[in-house]
Amino acid sequence: METGSPHDTGTADAQGTPPPVTADVPAADAGTEPDGGTEPVWRALPPGLLTMRRLLLVVWLGLLTLATALVPGLLAGPAWGAVAVLPLALLLWGWVMLERNWRSWRYAERADDLLISRGVLWHEETVVPYGRMQLVEVTSGPVERHFGLASVQLHTAAAATDATIPGLDPDEAERLRDRLTELGEARSAGL
Repeated sequence: METGSPHDTGTADAQGTPPPVTADVPAADAGTEPDGGTEPVWRALPPGLLTMRRLLLVVWLGLLTLATALVPGLLAGPAWGAVAVLPLALLLWGWVMLERNWRSWRYAERADDLLISRGVLWHEETVVPYGRMQLVEVTSGPVERHFGLASVQLHTAAAATDATIPGLDPDEAERLRDRLTELGEARSAGL
Protein backbone atom coordinates (compact mmCIF):
# COMPACT_ATOMS: atom_id res chain seq x y z
CA MET A 1 0.00 0.00 0.00
CA GLU A 2 1.45 3.34 -1.04
CA THR A 3 1.46 6.15 1.50
CA GLY A 4 0.90 9.04 -0.85
CA SER A 5 2.86 11.72 -2.56
CA PRO A 6 6.20 12.69 -1.03
CA HIS A 7 4.89 16.25 -0.74
CA ASP A 8 1.82 15.59 1.46
CA THR A 9 1.73 15.84 5.25
CA GLY A 10 -0.50 14.15 7.78
CA THR A 11 -0.70 11.66 10.60
CA ALA A 12 -0.92 7.87 10.62
CA ASP A 13 -4.37 6.41 9.98
CA ALA A 14 -6.13 3.78 12.11
CA GLN A 15 -4.45 0.92 10.20
CA GLY A 16 -0.97 2.21 11.07
CA THR A 17 -0.16 3.50 7.60
CA PRO A 18 2.65 6.03 8.04
CA PRO A 19 1.87 9.65 7.27
CA PRO A 20 2.83 11.04 3.90
CA VAL A 21 5.91 13.22 3.84
CA THR A 22 7.08 16.61 2.74
CA ALA A 23 10.42 17.28 1.11
CA ASP A 24 10.41 21.08 1.02
CA VAL A 25 10.22 22.23 4.66
CA PRO A 26 12.49 25.09 5.74
CA ALA A 27 14.81 24.12 8.61
CA ALA A 28 13.37 26.86 10.84
CA ASP A 29 9.87 25.35 10.52
CA ALA A 30 10.92 21.76 11.15
CA GLY A 31 9.04 20.01 13.92
CA THR A 32 5.66 21.74 13.81
CA GLU A 33 2.74 22.05 11.46
CA PRO A 34 2.38 25.29 9.49
CA ASP A 35 -0.61 26.27 11.71
CA GLY A 36 1.53 25.98 14.88
CA GLY A 37 0.27 22.51 15.93
CA THR A 38 2.42 19.89 17.57
CA GLU A 39 2.23 17.26 14.82
CA PRO A 40 5.68 16.61 13.34
CA VAL A 41 6.49 17.65 9.80
CA TRP A 42 7.87 14.60 8.03
CA ARG A 43 10.76 15.01 5.60
CA ALA A 44 11.30 12.61 2.71
CA LEU A 45 14.62 11.31 1.47
CA PRO A 46 15.89 12.86 -1.77
CA PRO A 47 15.22 11.04 -5.07
CA GLY A 48 18.97 10.65 -5.64
CA LEU A 49 18.95 7.74 -3.16
CA LEU A 50 16.35 5.90 -5.25
CA THR A 51 18.36 6.57 -8.41
CA MET A 52 21.55 5.23 -6.80
CA ARG A 53 19.86 2.08 -5.50
CA ARG A 54 18.15 1.39 -8.82
CA LEU A 55 21.42 1.81 -10.69
CA LEU A 56 23.13 -0.66 -8.34
CA LEU A 57 20.23 -3.09 -8.85
CA VAL A 58 20.51 -2.84 -12.63
CA VAL A 59 24.29 -3.31 -12.57
CA TRP A 60 24.29 -6.38 -10.29
CA LEU A 61 21.18 -8.11 -11.61
CA GLY A 62 22.03 -7.10 -15.18
CA LEU A 63 25.37 -8.89 -14.82
CA LEU A 64 23.64 -11.89 -13.23
CA THR A 65 21.08 -11.97 -16.06
CA LEU A 66 23.87 -11.87 -18.64
CA ALA A 67 25.80 -14.62 -16.86
CA THR A 68 22.74 -16.87 -16.51
CA ALA A 69 21.96 -16.39 -20.19
CA LEU A 70 25.49 -17.01 -21.51
CA VAL A 71 26.82 -19.81 -19.32
CA PRO A 72 23.90 -22.26 -19.64
CA GLY A 73 23.30 -21.14 -23.22
CA LEU A 74 26.89 -21.90 -24.27
CA LEU A 75 27.35 -25.06 -22.20
CA ALA A 76 23.96 -26.77 -22.44
CA GLY A 77 22.30 -25.21 -25.47
CA PRO A 78 20.33 -22.08 -26.33
CA ALA A 79 17.12 -23.32 -24.70
CA TRP A 80 18.84 -23.24 -21.29
CA GLY A 81 19.62 -19.56 -21.84
CA ALA A 82 15.97 -18.92 -20.94
CA VAL A 83 17.04 -19.34 -17.30
CA ALA A 84 18.05 -15.67 -17.56
CA VAL A 85 14.37 -14.78 -17.27
CA LEU A 86 14.54 -15.41 -13.51
CA PRO A 87 17.09 -12.70 -12.62
CA LEU A 88 15.38 -10.37 -15.11
CA ALA A 89 12.05 -10.90 -13.31
CA LEU A 90 13.85 -10.28 -10.01
CA LEU A 91 15.24 -7.04 -11.44
CA LEU A 92 11.75 -5.84 -12.41
CA TRP A 93 10.32 -6.79 -9.00
CA GLY A 94 13.26 -5.11 -7.23
CA TRP A 95 12.75 -1.93 -9.29
CA VAL A 96 9.24 -1.53 -7.84
CA MET A 97 10.20 -2.61 -4.31
CA LEU A 98 13.08 -0.13 -4.13
CA GLU A 99 10.67 2.73 -4.76
CA ARG A 100 8.25 1.49 -2.10
CA ASN A 101 11.12 1.21 0.39
CA TRP A 102 12.45 4.66 -0.53
CA ARG A 103 8.98 6.19 -0.04
CA SER A 104 8.67 4.56 3.39
CA TRP A 105 11.73 6.38 4.81
CA ARG A 106 11.06 9.72 6.50
CA TYR A 107 12.23 11.71 9.48
CA ALA A 108 10.87 14.54 11.60
CA GLU A 109 12.54 16.88 14.08
CA ARG A 110 10.46 17.64 17.16
CA ALA A 111 11.16 19.80 20.20
CA ASP A 112 12.67 16.99 22.31
CA ASP A 113 13.44 14.15 19.90
CA LEU A 114 14.00 12.98 16.35
CA LEU A 115 11.56 10.56 14.71
CA ILE A 116 12.70 8.13 12.01
CA SER A 117 10.06 6.08 10.21
CA ARG A 118 10.70 3.30 7.70
CA GLY A 119 9.41 0.00 6.39
CA VAL A 120 6.82 -1.25 3.94
CA LEU A 121 5.68 -4.60 5.35
CA TRP A 122 7.11 -4.14 8.84
CA HIS A 123 6.71 -0.49 9.71
CA GLU A 124 9.25 0.74 12.25
CA GLU A 125 9.34 4.12 13.93
CA THR A 126 12.34 5.10 16.04
CA VAL A 127 12.25 7.95 18.55
CA VAL A 128 15.69 9.28 19.47
CA PRO A 129 15.65 11.78 22.39
CA TYR A 130 18.17 14.57 21.86
CA GLY A 131 19.48 14.22 25.41
CA ARG A 132 20.41 10.55 24.83
CA MET A 133 22.55 11.19 21.74
CA GLN A 134 26.23 10.61 22.29
CA LEU A 135 27.55 10.93 18.75
CA VAL A 136 26.15 12.15 15.44
CA GLU A 137 28.27 11.44 12.38
CA VAL A 138 27.93 12.04 8.66
CA THR A 139 29.28 9.32 6.36
CA SER A 140 29.51 9.09 2.60
CA GLY A 141 31.00 6.16 0.70
CA PRO A 142 32.37 6.40 -2.84
CA VAL A 143 29.06 5.52 -4.53
CA GLU A 144 27.14 7.93 -2.29
CA ARG A 145 29.64 10.70 -3.02
CA HIS A 146 29.26 10.09 -6.76
CA PHE A 147 25.52 10.66 -6.41
CA GLY A 148 25.94 13.62 -4.02
CA LEU A 149 24.52 11.81 -0.99
CA ALA A 150 25.48 11.33 2.66
CA SER A 151 24.08 9.39 5.63
CA VAL A 152 23.58 10.59 9.20
CA GLN A 153 24.37 7.99 11.89
CA LEU A 154 23.02 8.62 15.41
CA HIS A 155 24.64 6.84 18.35
CA THR A 156 22.89 6.83 21.71
CA ALA A 157 23.59 5.46 25.17
CA ALA A 158 21.68 2.27 24.29
CA ALA A 159 23.15 0.44 21.29
CA ALA A 160 19.72 -0.85 20.28
CA THR A 161 18.52 2.68 19.54
CA ASP A 162 21.29 3.69 17.17
CA ALA A 163 19.64 5.00 14.02
CA THR A 164 20.62 6.02 10.50
CA ILE A 165 19.06 8.38 7.98
CA PRO A 166 20.46 7.34 4.58
CA GLY A 167 20.79 9.25 1.32
CA LEU A 168 20.53 12.87 2.42
CA ASP A 169 21.96 15.79 0.50
CA PRO A 170 25.37 16.57 2.08
CA ASP A 171 24.27 20.09 3.09
CA GLU A 172 21.14 18.72 4.81
CA ALA A 173 23.20 15.97 6.49
CA GLU A 174 25.64 18.54 7.89
CA ARG A 175 22.80 20.85 8.98
CA LEU A 176 21.06 17.95 10.71
CA ARG A 177 24.32 16.83 12.38
CA ASP A 178 25.00 20.33 13.69
CA ARG A 179 21.42 20.82 14.91
CA LEU A 180 21.24 17.42 16.60
CA THR A 181 24.64 17.92 18.24
CA GLU A 182 23.60 21.35 19.53
CA LEU A 183 20.25 20.06 20.83
CA GLY A 184 21.92 16.97 22.32
CA GLU A 185 24.43 19.09 24.24
CA ALA A 186 21.69 21.42 25.51
CA ARG A 187 19.43 18.53 26.61
CA SER A 188 22.20 16.46 28.23
CA ALA A 189 23.43 19.50 30.21
CA GLY A 190 20.04 19.59 31.93
CA LEU A 191 20.24 15.93 33.06
